[in-house]
Amino acid sequence: MIDSTAREIRPRAERHVARARQYRRRPPADGILTHMDVLASRILLRPRDFERSRQFYADTLGLGIFREWGDERAGGVVFYIGAGLLELSGAGTEPPSSAVRLILQVRDVYDEWRRLVAMEVPIDSEPEVKPWGLVEATIRDPDGLAIIVVEVPPGHPQRGPR
Repeated sequence: MIDSTAREIRPRAERHVARARQYRRRPPADGILTHMDVLASRILLRPRDFERSRQFYADTLGLGIFREWGDERAGGVVFYIGAGLLELSGAGTEPPSSAVRLILQVRDVYDEWRRLVAMEVPIDSEPEVKPWGLVEATIRDPDGLAIIVVEVPPGHPQRGPR
């Protein structure tokens, strides 16, 4: 069930789309851009154990590989994550910040949750409908990074007009 808070998302989302459209305009005649023209983006993780993290993202989560280079000492791998990319490279020594989360939208969060539980992935929370109307579960990667697995249910404003 979607509450009134979730219904308020649509007007805000429409404003964001309108704002994004204005930035698609050509640069001004003087050639000075008034905004950053982002062509692509990716999230970079520096895992403490490269091979363990590579196996988690490739084999456990089943993310497709965009590209790989080098070896575990001086290499990396980039995974597809929907419209974005996730890169593992280098070596980290610190645990991930609790202020950072990776959000992965899936078709069916309950199916994914059952699959990940069977693979003994660390689970922080079972799937539940949040006050904003999304169904979310939280898991952890090998370094402890929180990954929110989210489903946009039918009828939610993020699904767009029917």
